Amino acid sequence: QHAIMPSVALGLASSALIARLTRASLLQVIREDYIRTARAKGLAERLIIVRHALRNSMIPVVTVLGPLFAALVTGTFVTETIFGIPGLGRYFVTSITNRDHPVIMGTILIYAIFLVIANLVVDITYAFLDPRIRYT
Repeated sequence: QHAIMPSVALGLASSALIARLTRASLLQVIREDYIRTARAKGLAERLIIVRHALRNSMIPVVTVLGPLFAALVTGTFVTETIFGIPGLGRYFVTSITNRDHPVIMGTILIYAIFLVIANLVVDITYAFLDPRIRYT
């Protein structure tokens, strides 16, 4: 019950960005020739959207999801401070004011690892979404 407001504060802007980008990308893909060809073949509209259009429109969305996830994890400083949640962000801010250098370096290292893992997941997801992309 106490996590509702912080969750909304963290997720509202991100979900709006993802929804807007997904819509714009899907509208762009729907106008492509292969979608018209699939409709002319008589495929169901739901199948066309899910299998052909949505899969290709997710590439720009996945591109944004990696840095967005890292920004969401590292952007908890303000949310934890406002809502009084004891977490890594608040600990990081406290360590800065106390000039606790090992904690500062460790926290930055953890956030950098989050960023690297998020970008790695994005790169791996590219191979699933677009069969032309292969990693050797």
